[in-house]
Amino acid sequence: MAAVGGVATVVLLVAAMERRHEAPSGAPTGESTGASPAAVRADERLVAEVRSILAANCFKCHGPDEATRQAGLRLDLPEDQQRDLGEGTRAVVPGDPLASEAMRRILEGDPELRMPPPEVSPHGLDEAEVAAIRAWIQAGAPWAEHWSLRAPVLHDRRPLREVIDAEVAAGLAGVLLRAGPRADPAAQLRRVSLDLIGLPPSVAEVEAFLADPSDAAYAMAVDRLLASPRFGERWARWWLDLARYADSKGYEKDDLRTAWPYRDWVIRALDRDLPLDRFTTEQLAGDLLPDASDETRLATSFHRQTMNNDEGGTSDEEFRVAAVVDRVNTTMEVFQGLTAACAQCHTHKFDPITHEEYYRLLAIFDQTADADTPDEKPTLPVEIRLDWMTEPMRVEVPVLAALPADSRRETRILRRGSFLDRGEVVSPGVPAAILAEDQAHPGDRLELARFLFDPRNPLTARVLANRVWAELFGAGIVETLEDLGVQGAPPSHPRLLDALAIGLREGGWSLKRLLREVVSSETYRRSADLSPSMREVDPRDRLLGRFPRHRLDAETIRDSALAAAGLLSDRMHGPPVFPPQPEGVWTVIYSDRGWTTSEGEDRHRRAIYTHWRRTVPYPSMMAFDATSRETCTSRRSRTNSPLQALVMLNDPVFVECGQALARRAIEESSDDAGRAERLFLRALGRRPSSAETAEVLALVEDRRMAYEGSPEEDALRTATVPLGPLPEGLPAVEAAAWTIAASAILNLDEFLVKP
Repeated sequence: MAAVGGVATVVLLVAAMERRHEAPSGAPTGESTGASPAAVRADERLVAEVRSILAANCFKCHGPDEATRQAGLRLDLPEDQQRDLGEGTRAVVPGDPLASEAMRRILEGDPELRMPPPEVSPHGLDEAEVAAIRAWIQAGAPWAEHWSLRAPVLHDRRPLREVIDAEVAAGLAGVLLRAGPRADPAAQLRRVSLDLIGLPPSVAEVEAFLADPSDAAYAMAVDRLLASPRFGERWARWWLDLARYADSKGYEKDDLRTAWPYRDWVIRALDRDLPLDRFTTEQLAGDLLPDASDETRLATSFHRQTMNNDEGGTSDEEFRVAAVVDRVNTTMEVFQGLTAACAQCHTHKFDPITHEEYYRLLAIFDQTADADTPDEKPTLPVEIRLDWMTEPMRVEVPVLAALPADSRRETRILRRGSFLDRGEVVSPGVPAAILAEDQAHPGDRLELARFLFDPRNPLTARVLANRVWAELFGAGIVETLEDLGVQGAPPSHPRLLDALAIGLREGGWSLKRLLREVVSSETYRRSADLSPSMREVDPRDRLLGRFPRHRLDAETIRDSALAAAGLLSDRMHGPPVFPPQPEGVWTVIYSDRGWTTSEGEDRHRRAIYTHWRRTVPYPSMMAFDATSRETCTSRRSRTNSPLQALVMLNDPVFVECGQALARRAIEESSDDAGRAERLFLRALGRRPSSAETAEVLALVEDRRMAYEGSPEEDALRTATVPLGPLPEGLPAVEAAAWTIAASAILNLDEFLVKP
């Protein structure tokens, strides 16, 4: 919570920002009341602050849930806030804090009478919270629907990349900051390459861009990257976290599942820029489309990624219901950014989703044929023909299939979420707060997909645009990607989020079009350098005065190392592979399946193709915060631990990369300075400074002397295990010394962090 006076400070900053940056002529400037943009924004910030305080401290007893509501008082609706509670008492009297019962109870000295009660807040509200509520009542107790449930409004009709820069500049001006300069050309190229295809630029691409770092050359690089087949592999990682994709079923037995054709469907769909509305519709209801095909039916494996317990003695119905519940929760989190799971057992305490509405949503997903029995029927037979296969494969992939009309289930409310405690029958439907009842009547999964992408739905475009922004900048405009509801973080740039959402929708739901606009903005191309004023005013870089430097995800780190070393396979699609991992990791109770390390180029496939078992995910990627994918994951944590450095220095994959990178540098240059430059170009996408070259050469010379004074097998082991024998004529001492140098460079922050 902000310090005392924090609300007033925010109000003043917003007012200053709006005075400096008036809306362009003809653009919307505020509500129909005639209020100035600054007044409207300040009012909204105050309402958001108070709503957050009430949600955290009051809604549990005075919120949407009738079952737990006390004294008949509801504080999440303005008409109830101001309703006569008897004897002329009202919880809120607009304009008069002292006449408001809520204010009196907040200030009450007797803990028995004070609100919130001690079990909610032992010491009551703090001074800043009290000041905010007093200021809100004094201002007339303004109230509005939560910002995310109001339709996005476009305030600026300029190209989206210009709107991005204008909104960011306005936010910085409000706190008297100025944006930093552009990043240097090498950093720009490396950044956009890692973001769009998940791989570093080649040496040839770096040298070409350094020779011509013009805007036109940058635009050509962006177009080339968006057209690359590697685009789908990079962005599939983003989607598969949301889809909770894995090659196993989960729970204790965690037996294996044929899911990889769905993974390949995602890669291909993203490569061809399948519009996100169609992309979603095929995954939710590809079997119900008028033009349904094997391809669209395969897409429905999205909702067959749920975990399945096939141990002996388990209840098929219990885990069928658990799977349907997971589909509801995942759909609402991925596309609506709401924590609907809270309403599984009771009406949501904070957001407008009732217990009944939750089960109306569940009724939509309750009409599929899968019972989640051990055979995981229904499945789709898929024939796979890939260029690199000697002969086609035929596999069975779990998919969704609608129940016949005469076999439809009767869906009931599950009291307290228990599949054994069945209540009233409910019909399919959606929360009325998102679209009014007369606007949406989804009776099946296909109609639900249409509801999600209805132009009047205020959430879908915002949620997806916010997710894309977070992939590029490390954090969303709303940091809580999974929760745009009352308990979620407020948007740092609400008008920018609306512009992105409308741009995505009006751009035909094209992911590539949205990405092109964002990565072409000055905001994205900015240097990551932190100035003293930025450190003081905006240390977390929420206002984006610089590019927010952050660590790369696990898959990109691994793929980048393989690419720099020249080991990365360009083979696409197909069954999962088993790259090297430590001995003894892949042991699960009740399962005799072992990890057999792949041979040939399968050993060096992109990380997206690594076999993903939920109970024992690939360990080196888990060290860099990959997820088990047992459930939908909107945000990976981002940690910094000594274990990560140990992985980079000792994991067999990264040791092999260091060896291969060293051999490339030795092969490509005959002198030490040239070899140091090749290491930097391949690993970091730039040339080293003279000081950096000297550091590398000092390390190499130190290691040469050490290995020359050690047994010959020490150098040989360092240079060859696990990569294999040295090329003819390459001394072991030389290869070992440069291997150490290459490994050190791969362990630099600059390699692990987006520039």
